[in-house]
Amino acid sequence: MAYDNTCKYIASQNPASFVRWLLPNEEFTTVEILKTELPAEPIRADSLILLRFGNTILHLQFEKLPYSDPPIPERMLNYWVRLYGKYRCKIEQVVIFLQRIDSPLVFIDRFQEANTIHSYRIMRLWEEDSELFLADPALLPLAPLTRSESPRELLQEVAARVELIQDPTQRREVLVCTAVMAGLLHKPNLIGQLFREDNMQESLFYQEILQKGVQRGLQQGLQQGLQQGLQQGIEQGQKQQALLQTLRLLRRRVGEIPISTEDRICTLSISHLEELAEALLDFSSPDDLITWLQNLK
Repeated sequence: MAYDNTCKYIASQNPASFVRWLLPNEEFTTVEILKTELPAEPIRADSLILLRFGNTILHLQFEKLPYSDPPIPERMLNYWVRLYGKYRCKIEQVVIFLQRIDSPLVFIDRFQEANTIHSYRIMRLWEEDSELFLADPALLPLAPLTRSESPRELLQEVAARVELIQDPTQRREVLVCTAVMAGLLHKPNLIGQLFREDNMQESLFYQEILQKGVQRGLQQGLQQGLQQGLQQGIEQGQKQQALLQTLRLLRRRVGEIPISTEDRICTLSISHLEELAEALLDFSSPDDLITWLQNLK
């Protein structure tokens, strides 16, 4: 999951920048990165990072899509209970949505069931002022996803700001992270023009991506350039994740799905899977699913 890993890497390299962005009124001297596992069972370490300063833990939850099983509000409550049970301190939770999507789920900022209410903060990057991110090298990789009337011009400005970073090691790492995050919004050819592969190859994070094969198809795509490889791997990983999540949600919503219908779902593109993940909220029977698939254009 390239985006999750990249977000975690960005935050772990410069945690103080994230604290200043999300908690501007807090005073601190040092920020500690906590392990993302707690007793009982591992926390989903693919999408969160825990930063501790003083008597406060900042729990960052990076999400590309608002769909998950269990749902995000339930997970946030679970994380809070387990964190508080271990650390007994103030816990600030922030869910950061990376990619713009027209869904009411990106506005939900609490878990509420009977007498239980648990609130957390929501940040939709596409609504955030880009100037804050352009001014801090540590936040530059997220800048392409922030508010702009011209995303292409913003990406060009980000690329120019990356080139101004004096330390060559930091510049390479920021370059790679920015190229990966920009893939959520821009085509590989544009990213390839602005972020050349030969400028990235000495990056430790770049090497980690290659060694671990974060997404399928990445190694094969390297012969065609970093950006094409990243895009191919990212698309395959995204579709697999979206397919598994959608099938789980469908079974919870309408019960068992016929084999023939499940096979049809497996052939859907990632954009259609995302549409289905939102449409299924209105389903009440397998017939609703079949009708939706028949009407799919």
